[in-house]
Amino acid sequence: MTIYDYQVTQMNGEEVSLETYKGKVVLIVNTASKCGLVNQLTTLESLSQRYKEEGLVVLGFPCGQFLGQELKDNEAINDFCQLNYGVTFTMHQKIKVNGKDADPLYQYLVAETGGKKIPWNFTKFLINRKGDVVERYDGRVKPETFEDEIIAQLNS
Repeated sequence: MTIYDYQVTQMNGEEVSLETYKGKVVLIVNTASKCGLVNQLTTLESLSQRYKEEGLVVLGFPCGQFLGQELKDNEAINDFCQLNYGVTFTMHQKIKVNGKDADPLYQYLVAETGGKKIPWNFTKFLINRKGDVVERYDGRVKPETFEDEIIAQLNS
C-alpha cells in the first residue's frame, strides 16, 4: 500500500484520491489554528511555493484532538489559515489522527512509521514520488530544518 490508496476530503467537501499526487513529493501535516506551533504554516507555505514547480505538494489536515486547539468549523479554519498565514496549499476538512475514529490515511501513516500515535499538532510526514512514507517529523521539528531532505526527494 501507499498513500495513493486513500481518499481525503478537501475543505470544499470534494473527495479526492491521493493518487492525484502520483509522482509528486508530498508533505502531510496535522494542523491546529490555536496551537503555539501555528507559525509553522508560514514556513510550510514558503516551502510549498518555493518547490511546487519541482513537484512538492503540502497537504494540511486540521485536527482538534490536542486540547481542542483547532477551530470547530471547516470554513473558519480555512479562512484563518488564508488570512493570517497566506496559506494556498491544500487544506482538508477537520479529522482525527488518533484513536478508533482516526482518519484511515493517518492510521496508515502511523502504522508505516512504527505505530506510535501522533503526540501533538504539526506532526509531519514526508512522502516520496512513489507514495511511500520516507520520514516522520515531530511537531516541534520546524519544516525548514528538513528542507534538505525535501530537496533530496525532489531530486530522486
